[in-house]
Parts: sequence; structure tokens; C-alpha cells
Amino acid sequence: MGDQETRAALDRHWAASAAGDQDVEHEIYHDDVITDYPQSGERIHGRRNLQALRSNHPAKLTFTIRRILGSGDLWITEYVIDYDGKPASTISIMEFRDGKVVHETQYFADPFTPPAWRAKWVESMPFV
Repeated sequence: MGDQETRAALDRHWAASAAGDQDVEHEIYHDDVITDYPQSGERIHGRRNLQALRSNHPAKLTFTIRRILGSGDLWITEYVIDYDGKPASTISIMEFRDGKVVHETQYFADPFTPPAWRAKWVESMPFV
């Protein structure tokens, strides 16, 4: 699978995620995918478990993609997940083998108010 095909698969994956289409969303994953959530210390083994976990999420989720970068077997998506009105900046690192994701690591970061001491060196950026 070339970079254009991988990018198209990612676009399809994220569009399906945003639409709540669990079947299409999980087509990108290898049957034996491992998904890691380092912040909570959780590891999900297998596409079926990953799909079941995501299908049972209690919050209403929306997705806003900021950018997708990658080539070959390594792709990174930077996006915002909105959980019932609460945004989380998110990074997904996907490793591919034979056209399917075999390992994904996701990092989630809640927004915070910046400290006043650094105000003279920064400017506000729009939150997607």
C-alpha cells in the first residue's frame, strides 16, 4: 500500500469515526491490533475488543482533525475529540503492516489555563 492509499484509508477511518460508523471505522485495523492508552495504562488486544470498547463509550463524541502526517508504515494524526462538550487534544500514532494498523498509541490532553507568568512571551491560539 502506497502513501496515497494509506492517506485515503486514514481519511475514511476518521470520517467514519466522526460519523459514528463503527464498522467502517475499524476496517483499518489488523485483527490482532494492539492499541495503547499510556495515560491510563491500558492496552487493548484485537480489533474486536477495540471496536466493542469504542462502541460502548457513554459520551457523545465529535472529532476535528488538525492534521495528518506520515509516510510508509508510520502515520500520526493530531485531532480534537469533544466528549459531551469537553475537548481533549489527541495524538494517534499508527503503525501499519500490509495495509492495516498493527499498533496504535493514543495520547489525550485536557486543555488548561496558561500561567500568567509567561503571558508576555505567548499569544493565544485558536482552539479547534
